[in-house]
Amino acid sequence: MGDLKIKKEDIIRALSTVQEPDLKKDLITLNMIKDIELGVGEVRFTVVLTTPACPLKEKIRKDCVDAIHTHVEPDLSVVVNMTADVTSSRMGGTLLPDVKNIIAISSGKGGVGKSTVTANLAMALKQSGAKVGIIDADISGPSIPVMFGAEDMQPMVHQVDGKNMIQPIMQYGIKMISMGFLAPQDNPVPWRGPMATQALRQFFSDTHWGELDYLLIDLPPGTSDIHLSLVQLVPVTGAVIVTTPQKVALADATKGLMFFRQSQINVPVLGVIENMAYFTPEELPDNKYYIFGKDGGKNLATKFETELLGEIPIVQGIREAGDAGRPAVMDEGVIATAFRESANLLAQQVAIRNANKAKTQPVQVRV
Repeated sequence: MGDLKIKKEDIIRALSTVQEPDLKKDLITLNMIKDIELGVGEVRFTVVLTTPACPLKEKIRKDCVDAIHTHVEPDLSVVVNMTADVTSSRMGGTLLPDVKNIIAISSGKGGVGKSTVTANLAMALKQSGAKVGIIDADISGPSIPVMFGAEDMQPMVHQVDGKNMIQPIMQYGIKMISMGFLAPQDNPVPWRGPMATQALRQFFSDTHWGELDYLLIDLPPGTSDIHLSLVQLVPVTGAVIVTTPQKVALADATKGLMFFRQSQINVPVLGVIENMAYFTPEELPDNKYYIFGKDGGKNLATKFETELLGEIPIVQGIREAGDAGRPAVMDEGVIATAFRESANLLAQQVAIRNANKAKTQPVQVRV
């Protein structure tokens, strides 16, 4: 075996037959293979995935091993190291230059669990190894501090490069900022449109986010000044639409989806998440009761040719976790599984979007 004259070029040629399943190009063309090392009877190399949450990493690993055994040497020991470098389609710019992807989490109406979805998607992405932040842009009804057990925390202000910058709260490894940290709970602020827009601008321009793979924006219900300000202030990678199965929620979710698809806004819709899709008793996890209807989110995704990123069930534990200030995905169970699968699919859609669509730019809207 050690006498075989295997060259690095042989390995490259073999791996050029392995296709990235989502991006439909081979790993060599996509520059996803690094650090090829040949030893006696073995080869080692690194595959750089487009996200640590890649749901197809084991398929890619197996395809690499099979390709080398088929095209180079059937008995060669193949050691594949999987790492990730999250892709980006942003233009850079002065705001959030080190944030790779900005993802808007939107709903047409209130009460569909949008903040719960945001918190758990963020936590699931963090668990996969990504650097994650949350902006709670629901100015009048901020929920993120409570969901992370951080409602009593207050952000500090530090000097960064000679400028006073707000330091995001760090909880469970996720950076976050919310009006709930800045305004007392028992003294709600009556926000006018321009005030809310200015607050959002400060969350972007006066907050020291550092390097992030994903920054999730928990938007207010509906389509408001905040939504328009968001797409004008920063290039948004894409939007996720949260709905429940009921007809009225789906009608409002459609309006929310169409906001991002307007020609002058043109933010890609990454997919739909149907929350409260069915009820599952925790002691009978295989039982599903579709108390609000069935397949609403799936039909919405099909109608608008986007992805169904997940159907999240109702279980008692998700309410208990939210009240306890600990995202439910941090504990094992049907909810954790559902959110991890949704986060993986979301990361997958971000990677596909970044590979196939033009770079995002801030929206110029004439009023």
